[in-house]
Amino acid sequence: MATVVRENIGLLNDKLTVKVSKADYFPAFEKKLKEYSKTANIPGFRKGMVPAGMIKKMYGNGIFQDEILRSVEKELYTYLNDEKPEIFAQPLPLPSDMNSLDINNPTDYEFGFEIGLKPAFEIADVSKAKLTRNKVEVTEDMLNKEIASMQERAGKLADVDAVEDDSNVITALFTETDENGALAEGGISKETLVNVKDLSAKTKKELSKKKAGDTISIQLDKAIEADQLQKVLKALELGEDASSKHFSLQIVKVSKVENRELNEEFFNEVFPGKGITTEEGLRTELKNEIQQYWDAQTRNQLHDQLYHYLIDETKMEFPEQFLTRWLENGGDKPKTPEQAKEEFPSFANQLKWTLISDRLITDNKLQVTDEELKETMRNEVSRYFGQMNLGEDMSWLDSYIDRMMKDEKQVDATYRRLITEKVFGLVEGQAKPKEAKVTPEELTAMQHNHQH
Repeated sequence: MATVVRENIGLLNDKLTVKVSKADYFPAFEKKLKEYSKTANIPGFRKGMVPAGMIKKMYGNGIFQDEILRSVEKELYTYLNDEKPEIFAQPLPLPSDMNSLDINNPTDYEFGFEIGLKPAFEIADVSKAKLTRNKVEVTEDMLNKEIASMQERAGKLADVDAVEDDSNVITALFTETDENGALAEGGISKETLVNVKDLSAKTKKELSKKKAGDTISIQLDKAIEADQLQKVLKALELGEDASSKHFSLQIVKVSKVENRELNEEFFNEVFPGKGITTEEGLRTELKNEIQQYWDAQTRNQLHDQLYHYLIDETKMEFPEQFLTRWLENGGDKPKTPEQAKEEFPSFANQLKWTLISDRLITDNKLQVTDEELKETMRNEVSRYFGQMNLGEDMSWLDSYIDRMMKDEKQVDATYRRLITEKVFGLVEGQAKPKEAKVTPEELTAMQHNHQH
């Protein structure tokens, strides 16, 4: 009769020894041999008439080993299901001598497995955390800049005689040359729009007062501001390795952006269906929208602080040696010991957060209902289509959501997002952060420093 013996071999690290007797695997082995003799297709013998001795000689060792390992695996997982030890991942098999499995001398065999145990721990008290709710308040200056930007983005181009200032847009023909200005053999020649404000100070000076038909020589990465270079490379259908190439830039046309007027037509374009008729109404709606955005960023940054507090202040130990070996062998692709060691700190933090969040979900009975999943998906679809006129009959939306609910990956991703929001909503309610006013730039910098 098969048995499992458990012994401790290290911190949160146990060994399971599975012992199987001949009675556990041999009957299944003999049955499998008979099945093979009935189905084997061997030249010179009719199907089902192959001698048992030949089947045993040809396939016996493989079948013998398979049935022993199948018995061991069955006993191992029966033990785990009955005893329910809190373990990480799957048991790791310890080295064993497969050559000792002798078909001519069936006997008792032992196989060892290593398991890593989850630690006992207490979640850190969030009410004691020193946290800050970094809040951005929308100012008149922020509103003025956004409205000016909206007017420019919605503006119309009007032709002008010559390049005057940063408000100009030029239609330019880029023709590839060498550094001396000679046409490059096989080089590109392509026309695209360029904002003068995206150019370097030296290039702006060269273009000043230039008209249609005038030409200057440029080197891309010296003529275009660094943060705008990728945009121009993409427009020219060039890769990043072309950033230092030389071009002849010929002005085809010079235009100037005429900002949109602040009138009812413009208000309806930027906020359709809101019924805005005055600049004051525009400013009120825009301020609310911007404030909602920054309030969401404030909450995200507070959640980041909560994450770090829980990770740093919740004390727990791990079976590090077991988990490192699991990293080496347990994933889709084997890793070297050096790779596993390098990845372990990040991996341990992921495990830690999983244990903490699972405990919070279980202890507080957090759940996501089907209705919440559907409502979230419905809102996402609505946002995707935006302000498009989809007609009055929206009955198609329900059937579309029903199809999404049958997509396991879609449902899983939505569930994870919602349950994570509930976990953070729970701990946020326990926290006692102080409030601080910060600028958008300061809050953005905080978010760039930590992204999870």
